[in-house]
Amino acid sequence: MIPSTFPFSYGVNEFTTQPWSFEQDIVNYKSLGVDTIELCEIKLDPARMTSQLEFLRNSGLKVSSVQPQVRTAVPSMGQPHPERIEDRIKRFRQSIERLAPYTPGAVFVTNTGPAPKGNMVESIQEVVKYHQELSSIADYHGVKLALEPLNPILLNLETAIWTYKQTLNLVQMINRDNVGICLDLWNLWQDAHLIRGINSSPEQIFLLQVSDWRTPMSSADRRSVGTGEIPTDELLHAVYNAGYRGPCILEIFSQNVPDSLYNTDLNKLILDNREALEQAWKSRLKV
Repeated sequence: MIPSTFPFSYGVNEFTTQPWSFEQDIVNYKSLGVDTIELCEIKLDPARMTSQLEFLRNSGLKVSSVQPQVRTAVPSMGQPHPERIEDRIKRFRQSIERLAPYTPGAVFVTNTGPAPKGNMVESIQEVVKYHQELSSIADYHGVKLALEPLNPILLNLETAIWTYKQTLNLVQMINRDNVGICLDLWNLWQDAHLIRGINSSPEQIFLLQVSDWRTPMSSADRRSVGTGEIPTDELLHAVYNAGYRGPCILEIFSQNVPDSLYNTDLNKLILDNREALEQAWKSRLKV
């Protein structure tokens, strides 16, 4: 039976509230009734990281997922340093070792990064190799990895894959139980075979992220749920019907645009998006 109320726990990715500090995120998410947080390592201060993580743990706010400071084995537009693959893998490993004790069972998000000189074959081989290595580290620390395909506007800048099927193929090549897919609707809603892919392998979806789409004015231009073109109602039900029961994470970037959502009331932004998700879910029940 399909529930009449929103069936996923509601989470917020810290990129959504860029102007807030890490501590403000924790306090405000709790006060707003957010169920779970997607921790962004870049918001932590290395000089006081332990005290910040203890603050998070003592808050009782569940950590569903983590955005490591370095998410790709090769340099990307948003994460150009360090340059050497070995150093980047080391940084990812350190992220897991530092954060896993405070984020038990969490999903660490990864990307392929751009294909070196456009060589996607080489990129796929490298992604498989290093994810197999990282999966063992993640497994030892009790966490998971979720490979995220990105929208084609980021091709050869941040990613070498841009469809659900490409990602599923990679995950199957990696062949580790703790490596799955991060399904971000902003990235994948234009994939004509998305729902077919979701139904073919629902157990591979480790994380669901939401926002809304307009033709971007920058590479970091996402909108609130229900204010753009993404058929959120259809896709929420497709993911649920396929068997996904994890969190639904609001992830909004709003940089280098004249009407940045970062300049609005962020408390209202979080509450409005929760309401929009609930309405999207209910609207499909009437069809």
